[in-house]
Amino acid sequence: MSDKVLSKELNPFLIAQRQFDEAAELLNLDPATREFLRWPMREIVFQIPVRMDDGSVRVFKAFRVQYNTARGPAKGGIRFHPEETLDTVRALAAWMTWKTAVMDLPLGGGKGGVICNPKEMSPGELERLSRGYIRQIARFIGANIDVPAPDVYTNPQIMAWMMDEYDTITTEWEPGVITGKPVELGGSRGRIDATARGGIYTVREAAKVLGLDLKGQPAAIQGYGNAGSFAHKLAVEILGMKVVAVSDSKGGIYDPDGLDYEQVLEHKRRTGSVVGFPDTTSITNEELLELPVLVLFPSALENVITAENAPRIKAKIIAELANGPTTPEADHILHERGIYVIPDFLCNAGGVTVSYFEQVQDAMNYYWSAEEVYEKLDQKMTKAFHDVHEMATERKVHNRLAAYLVAVSRVAKAMKLRGWV
Repeated sequence: MSDKVLSKELNPFLIAQRQFDEAAELLNLDPATREFLRWPMREIVFQIPVRMDDGSVRVFKAFRVQYNTARGPAKGGIRFHPEETLDTVRALAAWMTWKTAVMDLPLGGGKGGVICNPKEMSPGELERLSRGYIRQIARFIGANIDVPAPDVYTNPQIMAWMMDEYDTITTEWEPGVITGKPVELGGSRGRIDATARGGIYTVREAAKVLGLDLKGQPAAIQGYGNAGSFAHKLAVEILGMKVVAVSDSKGGIYDPDGLDYEQVLEHKRRTGSVVGFPDTTSITNEELLELPVLVLFPSALENVITAENAPRIKAKIIAELANGPTTPEADHILHERGIYVIPDFLCNAGGVTVSYFEQVQDAMNYYWSAEEVYEKLDQKMTKAFHDVHEMATERKVHNRLAAYLVAVSRVAKAMKLRGWV
C-alpha cells in the first residue's frame, strides 16, 4: 500500500467524518443537518511571528477550529506539535463536539494547534509564542464564545500566560476564558488527573456490566504521559488492578508481577523514558498492545489499533484514553470478537468535564475541594457510560457508534431547536 493511500486512510478528519456518517445514517438525519455537522462551523488559520532568543524572528503556522456551538461555547485544547495539521485539529474539534454532548455538558467543540517543537524552545520563546497565539484569536474566544485548554505539549503555565494575555487585551479579569490553569489563577482542583480518573470510572462500570472482577487482574498502558501515568496509579488504587506493562515513545517494559507506579515514574523523570527500568523485559509499543491482559489502555497516539493487529488483541476491555487510537475497520473486528471498547470521547472525557467544572467555579468565583470535584466527575462519567451502554444494547451496535448516536442526536436536536436547519 502506498504512503499516499495509507495517509488518506488514516487521515483523522476523514475517519471522524466516516464515524459521523455511520451515525447520521442510523439516525436518519436530513441532508442539511448531515452536511452542516460533517464540517466545522469556523476555521481560523493564522501566522505567529516570534522573536527567538538569538534575536531572529520565526513565523509559526497555527489553527483554531470551532466545530459546533449549538449546545454552548466551543471547548477544546491547544496543541504545540511539530507535525500538527489542520485535519488533525478538525478531527479533534469534531470529537470534542461529540465528547461534550455525550457527557451532556452545555458546551460545543473546538480545538487549536501550533506547528512547533516545544522541546527545542526556551521558556521565554514558549511564552512569546503563547501570548502571540492569543493576540491572534482574542476576538474569537471568551468564556461564552470559545474556551481553550491545554493539550499535547501545553500545560498550566502556558494556560496562565494565555489567560494573562487575554486579560491584558480586554482589560478585564476573565479567568473562565481558559481552563487547565494553575489553581492559584482560578484552576480547578482535581484537574491534573481528571482524564485518567474519568477513564478509570468507566472501566469500573464496564466491569460491572460484563460481570468481571478487576482485582489483581493485569492491565497494560501504551503511552506514559499525563493520562497514561495517572491511569497506572489509579488502576491500582481505585480498581485494585496490576499494571504489568507500560510504554512511551521510546519503547516499553513488561513485568508479569506488576510495576510499581512511583518507581517507574521516578525512573522516567530521571532518564526521560520508562525504557531500561530494572528487572523488566523490554517490549515494543506494538507488542504491548497484544499482551494477554484484562484491560488495555491506549493512551498515546491515533491509529495504533488497526485491521492488521485487531485480530491479535487479547484484552477484554479497551479503554481509550488517547484520541482516535482505533481505526473504523478495527472497531468492527473488535466488536465481532466480543472485545468491549470504551470509546475515546467517552473514556477520556474526564478532562473536559473537570474543565467545565473549572468554568463553573470561575463564573461563581467559588471553588470546590478535590473530593467534591471527584464526586461530581464520578456522577457524570457513570451516567454517560450507561447512556452509551444502553444505546449499544438497544441498537445492537458497537460502543463507538452508540456514543455517536447519543452525541449526534443531542447536537442535531439543539440545531433544530435553534432553527439552524
